[in-house]
Amino acid sequence: MINAERTSFWGKNYALTRDDGTTVTTWDVSTWTSGGGFKLDGREYKVRSNAWGTKFTMLDDGGAVAAEAEQAGRKQWKVRAGRREYEFRRQSFWNWDQNLVEGDRVVGTVKRSSSWSGSLSADLPGLPTAVQVFVIGILISQWNQAMAAAAS
Repeated sequence: MINAERTSFWGKNYALTRDDGTTVTTWDVSTWTSGGGFKLDGREYKVRSNAWGTKFTMLDDGGAVAAEAEQAGRKQWKVRAGRREYEFRRQSFWNWDQNLVEGDRVVGTVKRSSSWSGSLSADLPGLPTAVQVFVIGILISQWNQAMAAAAS
């Protein structure tokens, strides 16, 4: 399980940690674009989205595509990483929590743990850590955009 919490009350960046308190990485939110970046195992990753925030691409430090997500945040959406494809479904129309599914079976979740602080927890077994961070970053970006739109 990976937990994501803002690094400060007014900050945009998130510290990602495991349940035992070990640090995974920091999700650095992009200022001018939807997306962000992180460092993991000595590699740097950049995440960018299209103008509508529905397609996300994760590039490694060599500029190669490491993962892609299409229709992100919709009722059903997919992440492709290498030769694997992971399917996500939003739990309901009324919240943004996501289920990782294999067929009709729920095998993982990403849930908002606090609307106030913006923290979330992800239990995504079987996904490489970089792909887990990619999914978490996409949802942070989308939830932040939804909060900003609601506030305006």
